[in-house]
Amino acid sequence: MAVDALKQTKHEVAVEIGGRTITFETGWLAKQAAGSVLVREENSAVFVAVTRADPRPGLDFFPLTVEYREKTSAAGKFPGGFFKREARPSAKEVLTMRMTDRPLRPTFKEGYMDETQINGMAMSADPNLDPDMLMINGGSCATMLSGLPFDGPVGAVRMGRIDGEFVVNPSYDQVDEGDLNMVVAGTKAGISMVEAGANELTEDEIVEALEIAHKNIIKLCDAQLELVKKVGVQKFDWTPPKGPPAELVKQLKDAFYAEYKEAIRIKGKFERSAALKDVKRKAVEKFAPVSDSASLEEKTEAAAKAKLVGSIMYGFKYDALRDIILNENKRIDGRELNEVRDIIIEMAPFPRNHGSVTFTRGETQAFVTCTLGTAQDTQLIDGLRESREEAFLLHYNFPPYCTGEAKPIRGVSRREIGHGALAERAIRPMLPAEDEFPYTIRIVSDILESNGSSSMASVCGATLSAFDAGVPLRKAVAGVAMGLVEGEDKAAILSDILGDEDHAGDMDFKVCGTADGITALQMDIKVKKLTAELMKKALGQARDARLHILSKMNAALSAPREEISKWAPRYEVVKIAQDQIGMIIGPGGKTIRGMQEEFGTTISVEEDGTIKIFGEDGEAAMANKRRIEAMTAKPEVGLRVTGTVGSIREFGAFVSFNDGAQEALIHVSELSDAFVENPEDAVKVGDELEFEIINVDPTGKVKGSRKAVILKDRGEEYKAPAPRGGGGRGGDRGGRGGGRDRGGRGGPRREGSRSRD
Repeated sequence: MAVDALKQTKHEVAVEIGGRTITFETGWLAKQAAGSVLVREENSAVFVAVTRADPRPGLDFFPLTVEYREKTSAAGKFPGGFFKREARPSAKEVLTMRMTDRPLRPTFKEGYMDETQINGMAMSADPNLDPDMLMINGGSCATMLSGLPFDGPVGAVRMGRIDGEFVVNPSYDQVDEGDLNMVVAGTKAGISMVEAGANELTEDEIVEALEIAHKNIIKLCDAQLELVKKVGVQKFDWTPPKGPPAELVKQLKDAFYAEYKEAIRIKGKFERSAALKDVKRKAVEKFAPVSDSASLEEKTEAAAKAKLVGSIMYGFKYDALRDIILNENKRIDGRELNEVRDIIIEMAPFPRNHGSVTFTRGETQAFVTCTLGTAQDTQLIDGLRESREEAFLLHYNFPPYCTGEAKPIRGVSRREIGHGALAERAIRPMLPAEDEFPYTIRIVSDILESNGSSSMASVCGATLSAFDAGVPLRKAVAGVAMGLVEGEDKAAILSDILGDEDHAGDMDFKVCGTADGITALQMDIKVKKLTAELMKKALGQARDARLHILSKMNAALSAPREEISKWAPRYEVVKIAQDQIGMIIGPGGKTIRGMQEEFGTTISVEEDGTIKIFGEDGEAAMANKRRIEAMTAKPEVGLRVTGTVGSIREFGAFVSFNDGAQEALIHVSELSDAFVENPEDAVKVGDELEFEIINVDPTGKVKGSRKAVILKDRGEEYKAPAPRGGGGRGGDRGGRGGGRDRGGRGGPRREGSRSRD
């Protein structure tokens, strides 16, 4: 969109979606970009700009880049970290980039290969709304305004469900409260992308949500078209590249298509690849020959023709795959359309993991581990929403050796983040409640071999490794990757697709769930219109495949192990009053550190008074729990307890009880039923004795009586002395009282029943 940088002509269009107004604005921001738009919803605003560069000679792919940032200033926050500056994109930002790229990339016209960049940024963040849907819609609208060869527009909405009612573009709280979080994108013609997490929704419920979503997508597309019409966008001058010469295509097909089709039926991935390369080599030798004596110009021409021949031959893969599937109802590896590859499961292959499994399905293999950590192992999630601690992590790694390649590894790729997020969404609804199982759980899937569906192998492996670690998941979750190949008058649905089938199909979708319903869904749809009937059929076939896989998993390990790994930390939980938290922590954290050192534990104290105790030694963790319970127990008058004499003064003895966490004064007159002149005549330091609590003053100081126990055990009546005034710990006894001095026990003054430092 050519715009004078000094001129501002603001255009805007509004549309109501989910009971809120979404506005598209253009003409006043970033006018030097090819196309730019600001999308608003309530207090959220996302700006998106599209730019392009001149084509680079020799490119054989579309170099589209999507960038998106959620700068914390949009929410009035400072970024976390030492430098207080946003660095690499967060996982949330990467997932939004992927959700923007996936529906937009296939909408650009075939053959367009200019370098194109879509840049988005959250300018303002409503505390109740996720701005990611504005980014997808803004990416489409800015591209439409740029005039680039784009068969849009594309619209996107989020679907939620609360109490059985579907909600369009729900708020954060509505998503958290409901049982569905689904992002749907598409054109006016049909849906092109789905990314969903759910809590065991049925196939019919998923289809209903998709139908509601598409009705709102059409409204968003109409709004974008209205804005484009208002602006009067000039189309970019672009001519589609010419295809290969029809005569050469015919000659190659006549000579080599049959041989190519037979080679593609070879079952092994590498054997099949080698056979296809051999057919291609023969074609190049026949149609682009070059002799050693050829001139430089002749060699250059031959090299160009060899590249053209190779490109045509690569196209035969698409034709041959679809030909075999649609006309023979077979797969290139010989399977039936609904057949899942052989599954091999080896539980706990290594002794030191908390939980582990190798899950192999055909030529795809995942090594998945589950590690249990303490509350201190949670990950801080910082972004536009309120910061929080995440206690469940699932990471997916796809090293180059898993496909037999040698490539540099430069950090975690966007694809790895996306696949890990899909598997995490699948497992999350089945996690135990935090108060039931307060461990931090980290699952890592390392792909060792890959020929399709590695993310789904990760889902299966995640369930089994968690079971092996003793994590009480509510149910087992399995995943399967499905495909669709659609002809003029027929459609074939494929279960458990190979990598080659993924590239040649019209839709690939991944479905995860339990035996009772779907927990995660991901779809990329290439066909213009996908009917609800075909979608139901595809999801039904996916369910059959999922149940088959679950049966194999159940045969290996059908439920969580009764005990967690012996290598995992043990935990205990104590609930105390909020006003007792300071007592547990102590001055400067001295008390809690002392307990951690004494028992070899890790203690986490939460704001609501929940205390989590983790220790490698289960007995030590239990002893630490008893200590905290004793420290926080409120002594009651009339209660009998057993304690140990800690020190003696002329007015009585100080006795520690409740595992040494609290202390009571037994006055010399209460040490026995007989007269005691000197306390040391009745007790010695270190003696263990039973006494009754006879008084607890408002400050928490405790007084006890040995005399009460002796008399009551004889069946005699005991009458407690009236509480005395005065400020000393021992009160007075005819001048024999006096407060405790600061010496004697080698530490600071301890008063009454207060806990020890």
